[in-house]
Amino acid sequence: MLIVSGKIYVDPAAREKYLADCVQVVEQARATAGCFDFSLSADIVEPGRINIYERWDTDEQLQSFRGSGPSDEQTAEILDADVAKYRISTVEAP
Repeated sequence: MLIVSGKIYVDPAAREKYLADCVQVVEQARATAGCFDFSLSADIVEPGRINIYERWDTDEQLQSFRGSGPSDEQTAEILDADVAKYRISTVEAP
């Protein structure tokens, strides 16, 4: 299992539009085989921060979904990013 988690920063004034433009991407990801969860959300403390959380079954399924990645417009809006992929060997109930 893979978890992709982190944060990106956009202009605070553009954050809501950025997230609205991502609705279709989130819906597509959640409908993709191997995607257990996919979410982008506004941070409640930092005005320009968007939190990222994805959970995938395999690298192949993640890469198949990624395809060409974000649009050029979305990429241009990202001011900074700190996102990493984690490999999970076991899952336990809390």
